[in-house]
Amino acid sequence: MKMDTTLAGSRVLVVEDEVALAKGLAFNLEAEGYEVSLAYDGLEGLARFHESHWDLVLLDVMLPHKNGFDVARVIREEAPRLPLLILTARTGMEDRLHGLSLGADDYLTKPFHLPELLLRIQLILRRARWYESVMDESPQMALGPWSIDFKTQTAKSGRKTLQLSALEAQVLRYFLMHPGRIISRSELLEKVWQTRPDLETRTVDNFVLRLRKYFETDPAQPKYFHAIRGAGYQLDPEQLDVDPLE
Repeated sequence: MKMDTTLAGSRVLVVEDEVALAKGLAFNLEAEGYEVSLAYDGLEGLARFHESHWDLVLLDVMLPHKNGFDVARVIREEAPRLPLLILTARTGMEDRLHGLSLGADDYLTKPFHLPELLLRIQLILRRARWYESVMDESPQMALGPWSIDFKTQTAKSGRKTLQLSALEAQVLRYFLMHPGRIISRSELLEKVWQTRPDLETRTVDNFVLRLRKYFETDPAQPKYFHAIRGAGYQLDPEQLDVDPLE
């Protein structure tokens, strides 16, 4: 696939205990113009994470000494906006949702096709740069009693504080910028995930469910995020303190 030259030089940390796979990934990523560092277990991965600045972490789940989920949890606590892509041989939906709930930007199961991995990495890095560029346009917004700070990716209501992942913040921001408008799954995938709508199926639904869990008093009877049958989702404008985006 054609490399996005604007991403050349991006620094990628690969945490993978299969040595042959790790070195193969490093070879192909470096051929794409990325700078790559390798770690072969969870503790080494965290040590390298703390040593330097990274633009993306490619993280296996089944790691010696400290598993990938625990590593992801530490990374998210210390670097909420660092792009994180999880790799695993575990194909169960529960594992996938657990990885995403920890703040992973994407989740790819083994065996995978190299072009798909490279595409997903490009999309994640582009999305991170896009978020940086638009964040200052509306750094703080409101959702009912919640005050959302998109620079820190935190939401506060009274004594409650939520730490959002970068992708959760991006999805929430898109809804807040378009209150009252029905937003299709395809639009969210194109505008927020910056990917083709046919690459994902349940991704958008899973993220909306998470936003409901965070912000709705009763997620089963949502007052903010409404599903519009056959069309997509709508954020109730009467619950907001923002003006619709023209």
